[in-house]
Amino acid sequence: MDLIKIRRALVSVSDKTGVVDFCKALTQWGVELISTGGTAKALREAGLTVKDISEHTGFPEMLDGRVKTLHPKVHGGLLARRDLTEHMNTAKEHGIEPIDIVIVNLYPFEATVAKPDVSREDAIENIDIGGPSMVRSAAKNQDAVAVVTDPGDYEELRAELDNHDGQLGLGTRRKLARKAFRMTAWYDHAIAEYLAHLEDNVEQMSGFKLLALKNGTELRYGENPHQQATFFATGRHNGGLGGLEQLSGKELSYNNLLDLDAAMRTVNEISDEPYAIVIKHTNPCGAAIGSSIAEAFARSYECDPLSAFGGIVGLNRTFDLATAEQFIAGEKFLEAVVAPAFDDDAVEALVEKSKKKWRKSIRLVKASPAHTKQPWIEYRSVNGGMLAQTFDDRRVEPGECKVVTSHVPDDRVMKELLFSWALCKHYKSNAICITNHKALLGYGAGQTSRVDATEHALLRAGDKAKGAVLASDAFFPFPDSIEKASEAGIIGIIQPGGSVRDEQVIAACEEHGIAMVFTGMRHFRH
Repeated sequence: MDLIKIRRALVSVSDKTGVVDFCKALTQWGVELISTGGTAKALREAGLTVKDISEHTGFPEMLDGRVKTLHPKVHGGLLARRDLTEHMNTAKEHGIEPIDIVIVNLYPFEATVAKPDVSREDAIENIDIGGPSMVRSAAKNQDAVAVVTDPGDYEELRAELDNHDGQLGLGTRRKLARKAFRMTAWYDHAIAEYLAHLEDNVEQMSGFKLLALKNGTELRYGENPHQQATFFATGRHNGGLGGLEQLSGKELSYNNLLDLDAAMRTVNEISDEPYAIVIKHTNPCGAAIGSSIAEAFARSYECDPLSAFGGIVGLNRTFDLATAEQFIAGEKFLEAVVAPAFDDDAVEALVEKSKKKWRKSIRLVKASPAHTKQPWIEYRSVNGGMLAQTFDDRRVEPGECKVVTSHVPDDRVMKELLFSWALCKHYKSNAICITNHKALLGYGAGQTSRVDATEHALLRAGDKAKGAVLASDAFFPFPDSIEKASEAGIIGIIQPGGSVRDEQVIAACEEHGIAMVFTGMRHFRH
């Protein structure tokens, strides 16, 4: 059964965009319209003849509209197989008329729960029951019934009807059915996620997890030009990169998004002081606190100007004119900036008025971190499966730290250690970072041994390591890294602790007059 004649349509839509014109086109082919509530009213006001659903079923709408299309004359008309004589005889016996096309979109559940003051009662009332039921019935019987859930499909369907004397092809019906099942799956996913987030103690890491992706944006390519890539926004929250607003610049690439994510994760570790990050290949190459966000950026860029060239900047304050002027000064070249807000005069100064060759291409991205009562779940695909874990948002407070040496850090050094610790967790393991005066001096990331990571960090810090502190994302398995840190003049070290050789490591610190603090937690990033 390839082409089918459309004789009867059931129309019930919340989003009425284009529905009147599409139904007018249907009536030109003699299609009978059956409709409900507000949709029927809109069609009649446009001069179309419409049969109410209650007239079609012989049963009134009831329970405040909760029950209106849940009736055998609706679902029988959708599910009856036209190629089975038994089905058609049964339908005829019970006065069930075939319905050839269903035009349905659902109660706006996601839009409802996105309102900041939505009540649980309002949310529950916007869970559509009859709509998904009709959609699923029509989509199941796709060999005989067309189901339209997206107003964006009206024009294409109208053209096909015009080209085939009011008929639709099997290929079209099957495509519409696939789209319909994806829509109902997403709808149910949104409801399930909302109900889960209503409760404080819902188990998020159970053995059954829904992960639904929609409205993907195709990217130019992936990490490399021969790879295809798409960006999907996830979850019911508007924060994070899923809610980004790009204010200027070239389109975002796959690698840009990875680096922007790293910048957001890192810079949002600190909120009580202006903080700026420069990211290169997902690792911080610059990080600093400042009295203003402009000063913080200037200090972070100077941490490693060579690596910062072509980097991604993250700010925890509004991108203002003073910061824009810092971007313009010197020989800097930057790919993108992510910040919670951008002042208009700052954007104009950088993008419109500066003489930088890259001014039109720099990507200015407005985004704020996603917030949820539940632990944020992050996913990572592996060959043949998917890994899921709660986001590493645990922060250590001064009172949680354990000083394990007789050399006790004073208040300034303890604050420096905590700054270094908050930064170190965002490097790929094995990771070491060295800071002083709340600015990055050196880092070693992604090394296969901790002593290599230490050597890399000390090499980058150079003479500036004297009087600085050092953070390690995991414990020191041997005291060899302590020896190297001492030779460079490190005065304090913060690390998780937990090695079988902790006593040897602590003894090395005692010998060299280094204060050591244990946090009791590690921050591996693989």
